Amino acid sequence: MTHIEKTTRRYPIDLTEAEWKRVQPFLPPVAKHDRKLTVDMREMLNAIRYMARSCVG
Repeated sequence: MTHIEKTTRRYPIDLTEAEWKRVQPFLPPVAKHDRKLTVDMREMLNAIRYMARSCVG
């Protein structure tokens, strides 16, 4: 079980490990001079997918 599965509620439409591994390389890296990320990018993508699916009528 991954860290994300232990800390948040999982939904059937959340990214699987295989999907996350395919998507992750396309996300931009954090710039060296920027602050450390305070959000989990995987959770952000899960939220976007959830919103996109729930808004479609």
